[in-house]
Amino acid sequence: MTLVELTEKLIKNIVKDEETISVKEFPSDNENEIIIEVLVSEKDIGRVIGKNGKTANAIRTLVQASSSLRDNKFIKINIDKF
Repeated sequence: MTLVELTEKLIKNIVKDEETISVKEFPSDNENEIIIEVLVSEKDIGRVIGKNGKTANAIRTLVQASSSLRDNKFIKINIDKF
């Protein structure tokens, strides 16, 4: 499972409308960094971010831990609504 697939699976388990999320990987200027962009509906953004950002930080921690087991790259996850 790739890091994007892992992120998508985690997000889908949180949101109510699984069909509206979009998770994509974007290139970074730094070769040791991976940027993952997550777009969710406006109704679900609060669920994904969580109180004081705790849910978003937990997602970042899990994906970063998975990265450290594979290729040890820094993961940056941007969460936004559409």
